[in-house]
Amino acid sequence: MISQRAKIQEAVAYIRKKTRDEYPIGIVLGTGLGALAKEIEVEFSLDYSDIPNFPISTVETHHGKLIFGTLSGKKVVAMQGRFHFYEGYSMQQIVFPVRVMKYLGVMTLGITNACGGLNPSFRKGDIMLIDDHINMLGGNPLIGPNDPEIGSRFPDMCAPYSPRILAIAEKVALEQKIWVRRGVYVALPGPCLETRAEYRMLRNLGADVVGMSTVPEVIAAVHQGTEVFGMSIITDECFPDALQPVSIEEIIEVSNLAEPKMTAIFKSVVANL
Repeated sequence: MISQRAKIQEAVAYIRKKTRDEYPIGIVLGTGLGALAKEIEVEFSLDYSDIPNFPISTVETHHGKLIFGTLSGKKVVAMQGRFHFYEGYSMQQIVFPVRVMKYLGVMTLGITNACGGLNPSFRKGDIMLIDDHINMLGGNPLIGPNDPEIGSRFPDMCAPYSPRILAIAEKVALEQKIWVRRGVYVALPGPCLETRAEYRMLRNLGADVVGMSTVPEVIAAVHQGTEVFGMSIITDECFPDALQPVSIEEIIEVSNLAEPKMTAIFKSVVANL
């Protein structure tokens, strides 16, 4: 059986045929948030299907391209389309691109998502800076043999989201007069949305928003020593006593409307790194 590191090295070797540059910033674009890719001065892009061992995104709104270029004067590599547990991928497959990014020079990972709001003071269209998370996916990308050349067997998770970058994000949001929240993201496997009882439980556990992604990539990033910054767009309000049905089309619509605010903050954060 081919080891995970061998698979990573094979993917990196393919990419290195296209570029020898180092890309210090990695970006993962979530549902309805692909427009940030338009802000990148693109050098070239690769289809996931062409990169050895890369999974293929099966979600309609995820384009499945790895984009290389410049954003706010910094070299970046961006995933236009991510992978989810509900697609049937293993945790190791979900985080595979994050592993590859490390060998492309990525020191900081910026990760975005669309999510549901649990905190009653939050409203759809709000931007939330991720301060912490709760993993309820039922899995962890670090389960199995550990490669000490990648990271420690027992990585510390006391601050998975960089306090340094959170401070930068709050500062640039204030300068741009963009209202931002700060809170805890909980990840569930999906793909169905949660019940009223589940929303009550999640809020009682201390979560401010709920989604189906992000946590595996963050765990892998922390494990390999990559600094992490996370942002969420709240696309629907998950208040049990006033719950209304919501469709993926509505979620994407709200995400698209709020995306320019997230892009503005993200670009300024990158410029200040």
